[in-house]
Amino acid sequence: VSGEHLRVCPQGLTCCTEEMEHNLSAQSRQEFDRAVKDTLNKLGTLLKLRAQRFDGFFKELLATSKREFHDMFKRTYGIIYEQNSYVFTDLFEELERYYTKGQVDLGEAMETFFSTLYQKMFTVLNAQYDFDEKYLGCVGEHMKELKPFGDVPHKLSVQLKRSFVATRTFSQALNVATDVVTNMVKINPSPDCVRALTKMTGCPACQGLPELKACSNYCINVMKGCLAYQAELDGDWNNFVDAMEKVTDRLLGPFNIEMVVEPIDIKISEAIMNFQENGPEVSQRVFSGCGKPLLGRRRRDTTELEFESLQFGRSEEDQSGQSNFVPTLDKLVKDIRQKVKDTKQFWSHLPYQICNNDHVAASPSKDDSCWNGAMKARYELQIAGDGISNQQTNPEVAVDVNRPSSLLNEQMFALKTITSKLKNAYNGLDVEWIDI
Repeated sequence: VSGEHLRVCPQGLTCCTEEMEHNLSAQSRQEFDRAVKDTLNKLGTLLKLRAQRFDGFFKELLATSKREFHDMFKRTYGIIYEQNSYVFTDLFEELERYYTKGQVDLGEAMETFFSTLYQKMFTVLNAQYDFDEKYLGCVGEHMKELKPFGDVPHKLSVQLKRSFVATRTFSQALNVATDVVTNMVKINPSPDCVRALTKMTGCPACQGLPELKACSNYCINVMKGCLAYQAELDGDWNNFVDAMEKVTDRLLGPFNIEMVVEPIDIKISEAIMNFQENGPEVSQRVFSGCGKPLLGRRRRDTTELEFESLQFGRSEEDQSGQSNFVPTLDKLVKDIRQKVKDTKQFWSHLPYQICNNDHVAASPSKDDSCWNGAMKARYELQIAGDGISNQQTNPEVAVDVNRPSSLLNEQMFALKTITSKLKNAYNGLDVEWIDI
């Protein structure tokens, strides 16, 4: 029949009624939506699984460290540790809270911990005296100049802060990337895109060529027009990938969280031993600064309050304990680095990825016997560039280059924000986390 009634397909002789063309249009749209959704979901799932694995591994690492800390201190210091264990528990809770919520000043948390530990140890080493709050306040003021723990607090604080900031930022970045991909699935094709899709995948049937697939370059032009907004994300996504790679290098090197968290019991024990060695001298200097305290009524129970000076080497059992983590953090981080790196230029390559499918387009080797939008013949037109502005020259899809997409802009902003945080983490700087 004559195709004068057709709106999209060639209007010469045709096998299609208006209703058939309408149905083909709906089918073309469904197939396009499915292809885009499947491709993006695959990427989203890959990122989400890695984020969950990293998160689970890190939380387990922290829980194990907390457990080992408790066991070792209980074994070494006995009842005196148990009476004051909340000081240490509070520290671990602050570290956990930072990783989960971000709303913790790590420098402040470490300072509070060592300040409290200092006051506790001072009262234990001078248990024959009674100290009121005012006196302990004075004791606290002398801590900075006396440095009773040596340089352990400073070193440990710097290491913990850098590592925790980098680890949390890395973890959050994977979540942000997952959300961006999920949100990009929601961008709908424009009416002009649906017309171009119908012409590409539906119209061959109206010409009596239902098995004929679109020419490869023709498909690429249609997809570049239909996925113009997605391609706009490419620059910000690539910057994100580069920033992730740099933070990964830090996590595998100087900011390795495993190397900081695992021996935390040894480091804090070292601080306590420094205090023990300098205890009498520290006490005398405090007494001269704060005045001689009053003797208590109760004689101290030496067995209860004796700090044991033990050397804290790892036992064989402890040394092998960490290797039970499979995979190790290094292995996991390296896997994530590679997977994220492989997504570079994902958004600008999306049209090629969708067209590189026998169900959608003919292979480039069949360029002479494919559907070019009008007939079975070679497609002669130029391939358009990437992104919205380059679609002005796209011969297949009319794209309004001035029509903004708030959904796209939100994803670009999310990527820019997390990339900036990753750069700060890489440089060992603080990262601001605002509760959303």
